[in-house]
Amino acid sequence: MSRFAADVLREKALRLLAQREHSRAEMVRKLADRTEDQEEIPALLDHLEQVGLLSDARFAASYVRSHAGRFGVMRLRHDLSQRGVAEEVAEAALASELDPEEGSCGAEMDRARAVWQKKFKEAPTDAREYARQARFLQGRGFPADTLHKLLKHPSD
Repeated sequence: MSRFAADVLREKALRLLAQREHSRAEMVRKLADRTEDQEEIPALLDHLEQVGLLSDARFAASYVRSHAGRFGVMRLRHDLSQRGVAEEVAEAALASELDPEEGSCGAEMDRARAVWQKKFKEAPTDAREYARQARFLQGRGFPADTLHKLLKHPSD
């Protein structure tokens, strides 16, 4: 790979990281179309990790922090997995960012209630409406026991 091509690849990586945190897998995917020499990408990403500009743990924490208000733990876990974050890194981010004792995002039920209240103004009145609201909450990644408790007793 020419020096010019390596510089262009590095500049692209730095521009991406300046916009927001990225996982290593996202960076590989986004940089792949910038070079024919695919072996250059891992070396560049290794260097960015060594100097502290690229971190899957930091990405996972940032992602959980910014999305926890809209999604449940199951959805957050799935999204991190889809973005190439290792399971243990994702679990560490979920544990630290969603710990109610730390005062960050609160309990799963509180987050589910906030999402539900924003979308629905009142409790389900019949089975059809219950199913609709349950599907919505389930799609947002909240566990079945949480959504059942919430829909049965929305004011608690």
